[in-house]
Amino acid sequence: MARNGKEYLEALKENPPNLWYKGERVQDPTTHPVFRGITHALASLYDLQHDPRYRETLTYEEGKERYPVSLLPAQSREDVARRGAAYKVWADAHLGMMGRSPDYLNAVLMAFEKSAEFFGPFAENVRRYVQYVRERDLCTTHCLTNPQVNRARGNLELPDPYIPLGVVRETPKGIVVRGARMLSTLPTADELLVFPSTLLKAEPGAEKYAIAFAIPTHTPGLHFISREGLRGGDSSFDHPLSSRLEEMDCLTVFDEVFVPWERVFIYKDLERCNTAYAETGALMHMAHQVVVLKNAKTEAFLGLISLMAEAIGADVYPHVQEKVAEVIIYLEAMRGLWARAERDARPNAYGLYCPDRGALDGARNLYPRLYPRIHEIVQQIAASGLITLPSEADFEAPIAPYLEKFLQSATLPARERVQLFRLAWDMTLSGFGARQVLYERFFFGDPVRMHQTLFSVYDKEPYKARIREFLGWQKKPEPEVVAG
Repeated sequence: MARNGKEYLEALKENPPNLWYKGERVQDPTTHPVFRGITHALASLYDLQHDPRYRETLTYEEGKERYPVSLLPAQSREDVARRGAAYKVWADAHLGMMGRSPDYLNAVLMAFEKSAEFFGPFAENVRRYVQYVRERDLCTTHCLTNPQVNRARGNLELPDPYIPLGVVRETPKGIVVRGARMLSTLPTADELLVFPSTLLKAEPGAEKYAIAFAIPTHTPGLHFISREGLRGGDSSFDHPLSSRLEEMDCLTVFDEVFVPWERVFIYKDLERCNTAYAETGALMHMAHQVVVLKNAKTEAFLGLISLMAEAIGADVYPHVQEKVAEVIIYLEAMRGLWARAERDARPNAYGLYCPDRGALDGARNLYPRLYPRIHEIVQQIAASGLITLPSEADFEAPIAPYLEKFLQSATLPARERVQLFRLAWDMTLSGFGARQVLYERFFFGDPVRMHQTLFSVYDKEPYKARIREFLGWQKKPEPEVVAG
């Protein structure tokens, strides 16, 4: 059932993930200088589920218990829209800056559960596992691609066939896996989901890599090795985003990790691995959550640049108005794709209602191109205002009167003006902001491959037929077959 923030933090303290930071094991992520911000931010999201203002939007009732709407089975277009509304509440709470909030993978799990027949002999494992997550309202993360050792070589051509994650052996009680995956964002989760990611080629020995399973993040032999933290400090004035939302990204190492059979979802099945996301509807549901997230993020940027332009009296200039209008156009385009995705939702082969893939594909291919431009607009409007940014401590020092005089703005006193521009800095120029750009560029993978996929799956024939008809081209008749 829907849990609260205290329950999440207590579970994390009781069973901390096997998390490493700068060569040291993180004993308690809830108090660690790098991880305490994100763990408490996650706790605040769980608390919203019990806030009277959002309870009905974020949770649903079943059997006198309440569960997160992100795990609500989508059995109608109304259910799809209800799920979108829940995504938006959480996304607004963090300005769309948390890419791995628990509702993201809940969307995948819900789709897998409703399309469980796809998993064949492991269908019941999928159903039982999703019910397990639903009953406890667990936070999950996942790991994606193989390490970038040599992208010109296949998995079996690398110096060690167990650089990529693969099955070492099976036992009566489960399987043993070895290797590594990139990229686990949000290692402060309860569970790790290991799902198919890149396309697997059918070749001898490749079946060892065709697996999907779930394990607790504290499983023996599992290690999350963190990059350097981007958290600038504890002050939410100086570092309004990184102090709270540094999710962390990790190399995930599996050193002879045992996975019980009841936690296995796909085993040595290349075809199921390569088609799992699309066939089950998971692709559409995870993209739905992402498109809502990007809408919230774009709204936050529009609010930011509008306030900045107003604060420094720049909103009277045509070139500034043009830039603000440009972001408005981006927002309205993303809103339109979100609305159409929900409006045109339809059931898949398993009866799961899925948002429209065409609209979602449009949004997820468009946004990686829009986001760097939005960053550029913030910097163009703010200009040197992003440089002259004293700290919170300076406003408590004897020099504060200087700041109050020289850093005031047309509409804001100095402290609020600096606070606003520090948010702009953290959204675009800090390590946190720079990571967001890289994240948006590659969220769903290599943009070129994404465009190739879109080219191959998009039905272009109706539009080609319209041009043929307009030009008066006649369809050539089929040749007659003469008997005998």
